[in-house]
Amino acid sequence: MILKRLSLTILLLLANTLLLGQSGSPAALLEQGFRPLFNGKDFTGWERKVRNGDDELAKKVFTVGEDGVVHVFRDFPDSFELDTGNSYTHGMMWAGGTYSRYIFRFEYKWGHKRLNNFGMFQYDAGCYYHVYNDKIWPFGIEYQVRYNHLTDENHTGDFWASSTSFQWYAGEDGRFRLPGEGGHLKSRKKGEHRCKPGVPFNALNDEWNVCEIIVMGDRYAIHKLNGEIVNLATGLSQKEGRIGLQSETAEIFYRNIMIKEFEEDVPIEAFLD
Repeated sequence: MILKRLSLTILLLLANTLLLGQSGSPAALLEQGFRPLFNGKDFTGWERKVRNGDDELAKKVFTVGEDGVVHVFRDFPDSFELDTGNSYTHGMMWAGGTYSRYIFRFEYKWGHKRLNNFGMFQYDAGCYYHVYNDKIWPFGIEYQVRYNHLTDENHTGDFWASSTSFQWYAGEDGRFRLPGEGGHLKSRKKGEHRCKPGVPFNALNDEWNVCEIIVMGDRYAIHKLNGEIVNLATGLSQKEGRIGLQSETAEIFYRNIMIKEFEEDVPIEAFLD
């Protein structure tokens, strides 16, 4: 009965979205109240951590550029440890505190260096949230940031469920679809949950992408990329946790890292467009 109610709820929300879009005021209100989490100068309020536990190495992995952006792997050569299987520079930069209801927004662009592991690995990073064990890699939910340079395919916006679970809808192609767009409820599983295809993205062109994670406790999480919803889950197994950005297999830049928190749940229809 719970699953049936969730399916009906999402279908009704698609209709409610049309009504919300007529006034325009909800969207305007939701743009107010953001605050920066990164000051553009240093890592005050953040913790940097890499897999081998070396604090000095973590400071070298995550640096701040002259333009006030986070530059991951700035001082590492191209192909560093590539094809070795080593991954000790895999890491996270953690925002202080825990969060439950919020919109987390950040921008990223790829550099051109690939590092670590094996040459077949793609341009890979990400954002973890609802983290309850901050080891490398964490237990929580990941907003995947990834580009497959071998197939020119976007993975940014995928879910990765790491010792977590949620309800998720997908089409016959195994990628996210709302019920009204041919999506069917899938069994809960760990790992990858592919995002909606066909959304414009920037890869190795030195242009920025805008990412948003909209999450309301354990009720739902929405992933947006460049203004479009690319993934959605309900019935999360976690309701709060830490937020962090990754260093993994490629040079990456992060900027405009900010958050808007909510004291109470906001209905999901306020964000569907």
